[in-house]
Amino acid sequence: MLIRRRKGWEIPERDATPETVWLNRRALLAAAGFAGLGLGLGPQSARAQRVDGDPSMALYPFKRNPAFDLPAPTAESEATRYNNFIELGPGKSTHRYAASLKVRPWTIKIDGLVEAPQEIAIDDLLKSAALEERVYRLRCVETWSAVIPWTGFPLKALVDRARPLSSAKYVRFEGFSDVKLGAGLRSRLYPWPYLEGITMAEATNDLAFLVTGAYGKPLPGQMGAPLRLALPWKYGFKSIKSITKVSFVADRPKSLWEQLQPDEYGFWANVNPAVAHVRWSQAREEPLGGLTRVPTKLFNGYAEQVAHLYKGLENEKLYT
Repeated sequence: MLIRRRKGWEIPERDATPETVWLNRRALLAAAGFAGLGLGLGPQSARAQRVDGDPSMALYPFKRNPAFDLPAPTAESEATRYNNFIELGPGKSTHRYAASLKVRPWTIKIDGLVEAPQEIAIDDLLKSAALEERVYRLRCVETWSAVIPWTGFPLKALVDRARPLSSAKYVRFEGFSDVKLGAGLRSRLYPWPYLEGITMAEATNDLAFLVTGAYGKPLPGQMGAPLRLALPWKYGFKSIKSITKVSFVADRPKSLWEQLQPDEYGFWANVNPAVAHVRWSQAREEPLGGLTRVPTKLFNGYAEQVAHLYKGLENEKLYT
């Protein structure tokens, strides 16, 4: 008899939202007049979703890594139409603005405290990387969640490519800053460009993943094309989208959100149901397409893989 031990982040099939339920929920919300209010429930933009013109389309799909698998990914129509991406525009319906994000040509600069500073075109990176599919949980600080089949490669592979010096303690990520690619950049509310940072230990953890695709094809613009980060044990704002620069630095970076609202958004941003946001509880979450809220797990269910990274930090709030 085969006995399979369920991973800490997995959910049983019986807890997955049935397709009929999320379809009915969308119909009810539309009937109630919520369609078009930034909830991502309006008609899908074919222009935003069409990725067949992407030169990397022929590469997809890639084989799923069974070590990172979940029973029921969120429906693609839900996950691709409910996204925060402030560089593109406000609200959750950023798929409406995604056509402005031209992802070719696209170059990623690697610099800082490294032996091998370089610039690499996204298509060259795709050719050189060992791409695979992983199904990860995603938890937003706003308390909604999803399960996404990402395609990409471990961040550690890029770290190895850069050959960081021993003085490099952190990895700093930078998003695009060209207003032609995203009208949201015209807003004076934010200290552009979008910045994020993690420790070297976090960057080389096996869960840290650089994402190039989702649902068996290249990333749509609103999900962070052509290259984004996935850190499934942290709140979603840490997983920076549309990366243009990766720097290895000695001092701890200050993210865009930490610069803007340091009392609400700190460096660690690890999912922790016991630590509330200053304006709401983090104890429960609402899966996209679900009818009921469910308990949130520490480190989003990935404690077995990452808890050791935070030994000795017990006096720091893991949220901040």
